Amino acid sequence: MASRAKARNEALFIQGVCAIASKGSWRTLSSPHITTRLSSSSSSSTVHRILLHLSLDSALSWRFFNWAALSLPHYRHSLSANFAMVRILTNARRFQEARDLLEKFAFKQLVSSPSVLGSFLSTHDDDDDKDSDSQIVSWLVFIHARSNKIQDALQLFDEMKKRRLKPDPHACSALLSALAKARLTATAWNVYEALRSLRVVPNLYIFNVMIHVCYKSGDNEKADKLLLEMERKAVPPDLFTYNTLISLYCKKAMHYEALAIQDRMEKKGIHPDIVTYNSLIHGFCKEGRMREASKLFKEIKHAIPNQVTYTTLIDGYCRMNDLNEALRLREEMEAKGMNPGVATYNAIIRKLCTEGKLKAVNDLLNEMDDRKVQPDNVTCNTLINAYCKRGNMDFAWKLRNKMLESGLALDQFTYKALIHGFCKVQQLDEAKEVVLDMLEAGIIDF
Repeated sequence: MASRAKARNEALFIQGVCAIASKGSWRTLSSPHITTRLSSSSSSSTVHRILLHLSLDSALSWRFFNWAALSLPHYRHSLSANFAMVRILTNARRFQEARDLLEKFAFKQLVSSPSVLGSFLSTHDDDDDKDSDSQIVSWLVFIHARSNKIQDALQLFDEMKKRRLKPDPHACSALLSALAKARLTATAWNVYEALRSLRVVPNLYIFNVMIHVCYKSGDNEKADKLLLEMERKAVPPDLFTYNTLISLYCKKAMHYEALAIQDRMEKKGIHPDIVTYNSLIHGFCKEGRMREASKLFKEIKHAIPNQVTYTTLIDGYCRMNDLNEALRLREEMEAKGMNPGVATYNAIIRKLCTEGKLKAVNDLLNEMDDRKVQPDNVTCNTLINAYCKRGNMDFAWKLRNKMLESGLALDQFTYKALIHGFCKVQQLDEAKEVVLDMLEAGIIDF
């Protein structure tokens, strides 16, 4: 009897609060006898029930929700109240407010946990409820994927599969992008295949992400199949699609296929941009085909060569022992208002080191210092390797110390050069010390 009376009393209190809120009497609602009761230990469930009673008026529910958070002493919305408010806003198609609220509590309250999430998703087969659940969990997948919380995003996606909830394409592309960035290509393909069973029709963004996954894994055959699938589903490729395919073919030294894609995109009315040309030029330079690279460079149209273009060519000519052409290109880029970056300097320094022109190297290092271009690991490793080969271990060790002082981490190339250098001059104890340092740093790939 007592519990029944208590429940009846609670129901009357909730009805009273709803009536006051409906009249807009917020001053009355803020009276101590109401706020004290709403701030009690059972306040979370009470606020949740009030929100459900007010749910047909999303504006009123939202106002009460915000009023409770600001006006009730020692009160904080529970997960159930937060989820209830998100669902009310979603049902009212107030998507931006729903998503903003979801972002505020998504990470704090472990909503990616199946047991936590499951307790708040609808158990009904009502289409509206399922649509709301699909939208809410899609946002959660997007939020977690964008924040690089990949396992949480995958856990949420798996929950959607189990409940046959249809994910939003934006959430799918965000999850696939995070997986591609983390090089989890097999998992990305598993997610992509799962989209079919969930009746998600891939859009341009999803196709582009999957072609980027192919680039990451070097799988041109799957990329070709995706391109055919895009054609079948009448999804026209864009500049990003074509650029990614060209980068993939160049990476695989498939120059004919890369140039065929360039021709295809131009026939479709899509002009190559500088990213397209840079990929093609890099592909030729990597293979030592400087004649083709130079010819393509001269044929650039509808785009302006940038620092990457010139640096790629400079590096290519340095690797093909044509330092004069590399230096000429460097002068040309500066004449066009482009200052060399650290990658440009690294290419020339490496060539000068192989020719033993260390005075010219020092001149470049002084120039870098004057221009505030910071040396990186490649710069330092190149110099350390050059000094080690000449047996000048004092200079090599000083450079190693300067690397550490400037915050650069020693890598396997640094250790390899130092070990070989100390062995060359028969300083075996020092070589052993470097080996121990390398193992202590966790580097075992030598």
